[in-house]
Amino acid sequence: MKHTESNGISRRRFALTGLTAGAALLTPGALFAEGVQPLSSKSLMADLPTMKPGSNTSFGPLKQIDAGFLNIGYAEAGPADGPAVILLHGWPYDIHSYVDVAPLLASAGYHVIVPYSRGYGTTSFLSSETMRNAQQSAVALDIIALMDALKIQTATVAGFDWGGRTADVIATLWPERCKAIVSVGGYLISTPAGNQVPFPPEPAFLFWYQYYFATPVGKAGYAKYVDQFNKFIWHQASPKWSFDDATYGRTAASFNNPDHVDIVMHDYRWRLGLADGERRYDDLEKRLAAFPPITVPTITMEGDANGAIHAPSTAYRDKFSGKYEYRLITGGVGHNMPQEAPQAFAQAIIDVGHF
Repeated sequence: MKHTESNGISRRRFALTGLTAGAALLTPGALFAEGVQPLSSKSLMADLPTMKPGSNTSFGPLKQIDAGFLNIGYAEAGPADGPAVILLHGWPYDIHSYVDVAPLLASAGYHVIVPYSRGYGTTSFLSSETMRNAQQSAVALDIIALMDALKIQTATVAGFDWGGRTADVIATLWPERCKAIVSVGGYLISTPAGNQVPFPPEPAFLFWYQYYFATPVGKAGYAKYVDQFNKFIWHQASPKWSFDDATYGRTAASFNNPDHVDIVMHDYRWRLGLADGERRYDDLEKRLAAFPPITVPTITMEGDANGAIHAPSTAYRDKFSGKYEYRLITGGVGHNMPQEAPQAFAQAIIDVGHF
């Protein structure tokens, strides 16, 4: 097993990561129609030191480890014997979404692992023959392989966007590996069949980039304009987040991964039923297609200024059969919640571990 250190490399998704076929589709502001009492992020800070978003700009030296089909690059913080927490990013983001969350959790005694997903940063495929596959079960198995390689038996798994979907998948298929999960956006497991239902005009408009990616010109356009494209997505997904060019640039460096475009294209094409997955994952996907409930302790979260299309919490409440809480974070918080509201996100991880 190769386990080395390397220097660190010194994005919003305007997307619904995976509504089930029967879930309601709402515009961003419609979440307030649920009758849920919003939680101010300031009310969640009691157990952590105060940290202003953007206080940190980098991690320590990154580490690399062979795990499954990948050599995974990851940041690590906190004591090695502390409770394990794995923080998962989405598209078009990277590990810097957690640049403030990780030290907050480390200060509370947690062992924090923040990996680059396949197609990002310093994570690479071990073989050129491996399919550049981004279907949900394959990406989740990357994290199980990482836990095995690091000898982590159980962890709290937390994420947003693709990372929230991955947390949901791991909790569904391997609940014995999850102490608990925090999932921004709720229940994000999907199936290609469920994503082929006709959408009304507004949600169809919000899915524009998925349809763009389904075409050859879309792939070529993303490859040519990846930085402009992803920065545009950041602005639309988090319309009230005033990030600067340096903040975006630190994440944008991770898009230079040679597999990035292929991974992004496959994810969205697979979701729409326009690209095949791998037969090795068929049994796992069949189980996920039944949309089974998640039994591990869970906190789901949403920001009050999330510009990505998303379901109301009432649409997925029955998908969580264990101890559960929903938190709506106010104050102009958009899609990239860990980076925009690190205090609230870190507090949710601490709280869910004590349900």
